[in-house]
Amino acid sequence: MRLKLAALLALAVAVPAMAQMSPTIRAAKAAGQVGERYDGYLGMAANAPAAVRREVEAINIRRRSHYSNLANAKGVTPQDVGITAGCVTLRSVEVGEPYLLADNVWRRRTAMQNVSIPSYCAP
Repeated sequence: MRLKLAALLALAVAVPAMAQMSPTIRAAKAAGQVGERYDGYLGMAANAPAAVRREVEAINIRRRSHYSNLANAKGVTPQDVGITAGCVTLRSVEVGEPYLLADNVWRRRTAMQNVSIPSYCAP
């Protein structure tokens, strides 16, 4: 099911999620404070100023709304859409940025490493 969902939603999910990156969030990612999560949301990988936390919360609210709308249109759950979005956004993690997989361990991408994409993600 997730592979079919990924094929249907990859473009619809990727564009809005990436368009939400403000300079503040890009800087927080580069500093290792904020990262992409396997479930399609941003997360706090380290302590960050309150303004950054508020912006992460606001982005996640917009993502949740977008995922819910897509889920309703496609007849799937918002969680399925979020996980599909996670598959897409994990591929865009830049060197030095943190990311979170389902094991709840924050990692930082190194120059010689690709992000470990979960096995349920479409190639």
